Amino acid sequence: MSLDSARRVLRIEAQAIHDLLARLDSSFDRAVDLFLGCKGRVVVTGMGKSGLVGRKISATLSSIGTPSFFLHPADALHGDLGMLARGDSLLAISYGGETQEILNLLEALKRLEIPIVTLTGCSKSTLAEASEVVLDVSVKEEACTLNLAPTASTTVAMALGDALAIALLDRRGFKSDDFAALHPAGRLGKKLLRVEHLMHTGEAIPRVSLETPMPTAFHEMSAKKLGMTLVTTPDGRLAGILTDGDLRRLMEKHGGATLSMTAGDCMVRTPQTISPALLASEALNLMEKKKITSVVVVDPSTQKVLGVVHLHDLWTLELI
Repeated sequence: MSLDSARRVLRIEAQAIHDLLARLDSSFDRAVDLFLGCKGRVVVTGMGKSGLVGRKISATLSSIGTPSFFLHPADALHGDLGMLARGDSLLAISYGGETQEILNLLEALKRLEIPIVTLTGCSKSTLAEASEVVLDVSVKEEACTLNLAPTASTTVAMALGDALAIALLDRRGFKSDDFAALHPAGRLGKKLLRVEHLMHTGEAIPRVSLETPMPTAFHEMSAKKLGMTLVTTPDGRLAGILTDGDLRRLMEKHGGATLSMTAGDCMVRTPQTISPALLASEALNLMEKKKITSVVVVDPSTQKVLGVVHLHDLWTLELI
């Protein structure tokens, strides 16, 4: 019986979204144009369940490039109205279009010349009449067996809010790099990090010249604690690399004579390099595949050294 009830709810809500799809028209384009031209923030408001939907829509807008915040209409009437400013726009959610707390904001909204886009099931309501753009989110029935609790109607409002957010993302040309910049601590953001944002740079790079005596190269490797040192030309281009493993093999082969050699004599001349634009996750895959613990980041056009990425730096990001 519970499964039958669940299937009924899902059928009603799916049909409600399907019906919404058939109603989309130029009003949706006008809403997108209005928000795209907004010089301030897209302020979202709604009471009750509509307010909860509005919070989610606002969060989605902010996360993908459209500055937004949620304003509780009752709180706005008790001091939070100061959060609004000229240049903002408002997305109001009210199924009946007669939510008194929102209607009480209309005078201030008009005074500040803040345009209103309304999601409502009643296009002839007071709120709809006061809005620049009205988007119809009406449903034939709620999924609630009493046809009372907002269910299908909140699903439709949420879906249309997502549609607005993604349309704005597309119009703004929002890219994965932009997403990563707004989600630096999130798992998705970490997957989109590029090595240029986490590589060791400047004095943190272990680096010696071709003529550097091996004892000095040993010291550089030990001091920088990356288990390797780069060997570079005077103009900063990569000439080779020396790793802990290379040194062990050299000592096994040459013994104490290794100490009288130079870094140029001992280096590996074809180290693995990557571009600074490479995704951190791709760098991790490369290093694990090649069984190496460090990789050199170079300018693709000049081969000048930009940085070094260590395997442990990538493991700590939990990219897998």
